Amino acid sequence: MWLASFRSLLCKCFIPRWLGLCRLIKTTLIPLERRMLLAMLLNLVLASFVFLSFIRDGSAGITSSFIRSEWPAVDIPLDHEAFAVPKGYNAPQQVHITQGDYDGKAVIISWVTTEEPGHSHIQYGTSENKFQTSEEGTVTNYTFHKYKSGYIHHCLIEGLEYETKYYYRIGSGDSSREFWFKTPPKVDPDSPYKFGIIGDLGQTFNSLSTLEHYIQSGAQTVLFVGDLSYADRYQYNDVGLRWDTWGRFVERSTAYHPWLWSAGNHEIDYMPYMGEVVPFKNYLYRYTTPYLASNSSSPLWYAVRRASAHIIVLSSYSPFVKYTPQYMWLKEELKRVEREKTPWLIVLMHVPLYNSNGAHYMEGESMRSVFESWFIEYKVDVIFAGHVHAYERSYRYSNVDYNITGGNRYPLPNKSAPVYITVGDGGNQEGLASRFLDPQPEYSAFREASYGHSTLEIKNRTHAIYHWNRNDDGKKVPTDSFVLHNQYWGHNRRRRKLKHFLLKVIDEVASM
Repeated sequence: MWLASFRSLLCKCFIPRWLGLCRLIKTTLIPLERRMLLAMLLNLVLASFVFLSFIRDGSAGITSSFIRSEWPAVDIPLDHEAFAVPKGYNAPQQVHITQGDYDGKAVIISWVTTEEPGHSHIQYGTSENKFQTSEEGTVTNYTFHKYKSGYIHHCLIEGLEYETKYYYRIGSGDSSREFWFKTPPKVDPDSPYKFGIIGDLGQTFNSLSTLEHYIQSGAQTVLFVGDLSYADRYQYNDVGLRWDTWGRFVERSTAYHPWLWSAGNHEIDYMPYMGEVVPFKNYLYRYTTPYLASNSSSPLWYAVRRASAHIIVLSSYSPFVKYTPQYMWLKEELKRVEREKTPWLIVLMHVPLYNSNGAHYMEGESMRSVFESWFIEYKVDVIFAGHVHAYERSYRYSNVDYNITGGNRYPLPNKSAPVYITVGDGGNQEGLASRFLDPQPEYSAFREASYGHSTLEIKNRTHAIYHWNRNDDGKKVPTDSFVLHNQYWGHNRRRRKLKHFLLKVIDEVASM
């Protein structure tokens, strides 16, 4: 990038030549002239560094011209092997796990049995085929219009060891099934960890491509930014049926890797013509979260700590204005963040706060006006969202100066602001959102209307590597990437390095 090149040129060429000029001045000019000229040159260097510190890193925004020949945006047929029902009477299916506590020493394992409740316990241990411990879970079911769900089991396993592979078995007899999962490293500022980020997945062949590419990525946990099954695109009994097929569809990953869930608009399932008016009914029965561990009053918003990351999940479709439960909870949760222990502060939501696509344009404006100042105050590193069926990444910008009576009308560079990333490109049946606004806003760094998934690989307390991978005709193609500098540790480290360098230059000048 030009800015990095300019900095390098300044440090490697200008500064050494400037110091050489200072030495020449010392030997050729009288003391008064020497002091005046040295003061002018020193002011020039200081002004250059101040200019560089306020200029934003990055190249001009890019709107990708790539156009892919996507597969039809229709759901996979019901008889496809991606939805295969496991063999055996009452065999557990739709298996998925998520974090079960605040710090990563517990998991919640969920599954469905169809013929009868059966056993709701899990056997588990640290050796394959040797299950030393068992835990009892709960079982429930529900109706949605005339659809009757299977028996939904949730089992909490606590007191696990960090960074340990566990094997577990659910079901009984010949119908039992075995899986495994791995716990994260302990909560520590330098614990490396790799997250996958997926949104708006659905159950099309494009969705299958995204899911398979994620599994190959080496990521350890999915941050899911809402819109799971798209079952609300159906009616009557087919709604529940498509929730079941989606559960079997994603099991190839969710039974082994924890998925941290957030809800989108396609989880609301508000269908008064069917007599179903309770929001999120299907979702809340099937997908549980560890909300009580973070003192939340709702499973739709919660927080966890995992390795070196503090992850906050918000609900775009629950009340969030002042005095509401979600507002009051977030206010307290942000105070609980300890950047000395979890330097990476990540927020998940469904509706993006910054979006330059014609689809769902400005829908996140109300939440932005409520929470953006907090995200800046607490120096959130990155905010992941979905909803828009395309990919977009922002620079660090904010719009907190504007109000209805004055202030700046447009977003401005803000080094304390998060990077906003939209990954609503999982592959659902609604297709891609290809109508980007023109011209591209200054806050927008890269955008493309393609299916894909992202990964965020945390290296240490100061740096993480981010990649967005496009699904190109069934192949994973790395398309957008950058180094994410931690807002708490990385920024302070750069300031200390700059301060040390300037003091060194000033000392050398003073000694002349």
